[in-house]
Amino acid sequence: MTIDARQQLARDLLGCAYEALTPVQRSVIDLIATEAPTGLDPELKHDERSRSERLADRVAAIGGSWAFIIGFGVALFVWMGWNVATKGFGLAFDPYPFIFLNLMLSTLAAIQAPIIMMSQNRAAARDRASAEHDYIVNLRAELEIMHLHDKVDAMRHRELLGIIKRQNESLRILRGQANGGVAKG
Repeated sequence: MTIDARQQLARDLLGCAYEALTPVQRSVIDLIATEAPTGLDPELKHDERSRSERLADRVAAIGGSWAFIIGFGVALFVWMGWNVATKGFGLAFDPYPFIFLNLMLSTLAAIQAPIIMMSQNRAAARDRASAEHDYIVNLRAELEIMHLHDKVDAMRHRELLGIIKRQNESLRILRGQANGGVAKG
């Protein structure tokens, strides 16, 4: 489709010149003009995460699950129970106040928090790309509906003009017959 058609679509649907549109709006006008389907952003189709990024996402998924929370709670109670129960036998490796357990929990939190944040940052970036794609699809749907309304309105206008012309012709014929009938009578 020519640039003139794109200009016309931009003016009809968005009320401004094609050059004044944002890149997203231009892409939607181009899609409408070429009648091409709205494709999914290539970044959303492919999983281009590195091995470490996939591992970070997996750690975040596991660390944020009920199974992890329950399992970790059980492990903490077993740790504390063992150390309290075996203190008198000399088998406790971390007696109360569980200093080694505190060190382990602090280390786990220090490692797990940035990993989860990396995963959330990537998820947010994917969500932004997905939201932009949704915006493009929704904008295109809205503009296509407006375009269809314009086409239906134009067809209806032509149809009404045809009806009015036929009615005028019928009235002219009837008046001619009525005038001719009075003159004869």
